[in-house]
Amino acid sequence: MIATVLAATATSLLGFWAAAAALQLGLWAWGRRVGNWAWVDVGWSASFAVGVAVWIAWRGEPPWPLAALILTWSLRLAFHLARDRVIGHPEEGRYVELRRRWGQGGDGARAFFVFYQAQALLAAVLAVAMVVPFVAAPLDARAGLRGVGLAIGVAGLITEAVADAQLAAWKRVPAHRGKVCDVGLWRWSRHPNYFGEWCVWIGYAVYATAYPWGAIAWIGPAIILASIWKVTGIPATEAQALRSRGDAYRRYQATTSAFVPWPPRRAPEAT
Repeated sequence: MIATVLAATATSLLGFWAAAAALQLGLWAWGRRVGNWAWVDVGWSASFAVGVAVWIAWRGEPPWPLAALILTWSLRLAFHLARDRVIGHPEEGRYVELRRRWGQGGDGARAFFVFYQAQALLAAVLAVAMVVPFVAAPLDARAGLRGVGLAIGVAGLITEAVADAQLAAWKRVPAHRGKVCDVGLWRWSRHPNYFGEWCVWIGYAVYATAYPWGAIAWIGPAIILASIWKVTGIPATEAQALRSRGDAYRRYQATTSAFVPWPPRRAPEAT
């Protein structure tokens, strides 16, 4: 049984990787044509919906509650990124900086090709947090974990969606240009969308723990947390915020939790 589950998991992840790589190849070609490399984020988000569609087509009878959560989360995030950050918007500052480092011509395009495909591979690695329930039967003794996992995942999805909506609404006010959003969830966390995202992945892992070998799903939230804290999440986002908003963002950093929503601190007195 163990060998069967592991073999099915490996095969499913390879299929996921192939689908994600094909999607990112198409978006790399499109991003090069329109001069906006931020399409990679849309591709990363949409990869999970594409992967679930592949799994459903292959396995036939998926765990529908989990499949619905993944599809809703993936497509909402992909649509949000495409609408609010890519289509009709200038290239995001992080990618402007990468373009400056990697070059504008063929060398830059090749570097971004590798970057896009690295994101496809990362999505396949993270999909370990999802795939086990699609290839194995649940353990009766752990049935309650599926409900707990779904509840955590839905709570994270709602948190992320509300945070994104609050930020988008705030940005639509012309008077807010160049200022720092510190309303709603953003008053309690500098990155409530990232916190909601991480909770979604915790939900996937808890759900998968109800299955044989489901503990491998915890690879997902561990990688997501490391990425948020050390790689493409908070460091890159805050570096861009400091470049664009300067002291206003430094004051925000001094009073507001970086990640977990928490009551704001009192601003330090000027000396």
